[in-house]
Amino acid sequence: MDRAPLARGGGLGGCHGASFSPILRAVDARVAVLSSGYGTNLQALLDDPVVGPAVTLVISDRAEAKALDRARSAGIRAVHLDPRAHRSGDAHDQVLLDLLRSEPIDLVCLAGYMRILSARLVRAYRGRILNVHPSLLPAFPGAHAVRDALAWGAKVTGCTVHLVDEHVDHGPIVAQEPVSVLDDDDEDTLHARIQDVEHRLYPTVVRALLDGRARVEGRRVRLEEPGG
Repeated sequence: MDRAPLARGGGLGGCHGASFSPILRAVDARVAVLSSGYGTNLQALLDDPVVGPAVTLVISDRAEAKALDRARSAGIRAVHLDPRAHRSGDAHDQVLLDLLRSEPIDLVCLAGYMRILSARLVRAYRGRILNVHPSLLPAFPGAHAVRDALAWGAKVTGCTVHLVDEHVDHGPIVAQEPVSVLDDDDEDTLHARIQDVEHRLYPTVVRALLDGRARVEGRRVRLEEPGG
């Protein structure tokens, strides 16, 4: 079966004005998940009846990451790429890019991946890298989004699934869902409720991209209904 063409008509970053579909319908599309930690969002993807069978590779920068164990338990190739084995971040990302191309991978999903991707890798997979972030971007970007929301006294936060560009937590927003901040919340309780939403929202978005139901127009992303 031929693999569907990908990312036609331009991309992100310097081409935010382009209109394109990140992934055309491809029943044999291959997904890689990058994770640095426990892998609960990875598990949500694996549990999805559409997304799970498409995940063929899980990569972590940490040998002890639980995400690697989850992949092995599911019979999925699990790879630890140690950043300390390479002379620079760019050199590490070149090895990562070579691995993704060798599979070959069509869509990359970041799931608690704590490294910033190089511009070269982002350009190579322009429009085909997704990230899930625990805030309503553009509010509270960065590694401490839940803590920052509490520190600012936010009444509402949430989660965002967005396409990745060359800047941190900056690419076009694909989907968002709010989560109320309760008066007695601490970082752990608020993060747990945000994760509950992430585990539902992220597979829904990945499924839409695999089905070819995402349309990007500048910074606006429209998800078509199934069968629409």
